[in-house]
Amino acid sequence: MTTNQHAKQSKKNAFGPLIVDVAVPLGSYYLFKGAFGMSTFAALAWSSVVPAVRTVWGVVRERTLHGLAGLILVVNVAGLLLSFVSGDPRLMLAKDSAVSSVVGIGILVSVALGQPMMTAGLKPFLVKADEAKAAAWERLAGGRAEASGAFLRGERVFSVVWGVVLLAECVLRVVGAYTVPVDTMVWLGSVVMVVSIGTGILVSGALAAGPMQAMVADEAKAEAEIQVREREDVPVVALAR
Repeated sequence: MTTNQHAKQSKKNAFGPLIVDVAVPLGSYYLFKGAFGMSTFAALAWSSVVPAVRTVWGVVRERTLHGLAGLILVVNVAGLLLSFVSGDPRLMLAKDSAVSSVVGIGILVSVALGQPMMTAGLKPFLVKADEAKAAAWERLAGGRAEASGAFLRGERVFSVVWGVVLLAECVLRVVGAYTVPVDTMVWLGSVVMVVSIGTGILVSGALAAGPMQAMVADEAKAEAEIQVREREDVPVVALAR
């Protein structure tokens, strides 16, 4: 695959979840309510089906329950059932923020346990299917490189930033769910989520992902230079014998 193909694939992977989780539920809400005359609660409930199905399908397709996927699945199902029982559209809106809060707490707990949850999602973006960079990552993460200390701190910082951002998003959306008109909060909640994601990307990139990417590149380059020197030394040793 060429560099341009990799770039296109990365963009597709980055924007795909936003389209499914934001554009589809938002558009379907107004479609159900405006075109089909559904109640606010019914429109909210039906517009949540697609992201719920996407979460379940991700688990079934990969045949494994990752930490984040598991948290999102449990909170989505519990919140959806609770909202149907109560019939409260504001609770339905607040449920979405519960996903952020539980995931945020889970991320922070994983950092405290020494296993930052966001690392699994960060690695493919920094390594980019490059074997030399993948090996450099393993050396840095395993404490076998000079910059390992800074690299491991970067891992923790990256997860902490996302944990804090998700908790902040939760607070904003819960407050909005019970203080802002429901029709307004449907689109405003999506705006809050997109802004939160953008903030998380910028802050975590500046404080952790960027420096970590540079460390991976430097480590891969240093290892390549060592291998070149070793190959150049072989003929000299052979001649000396």
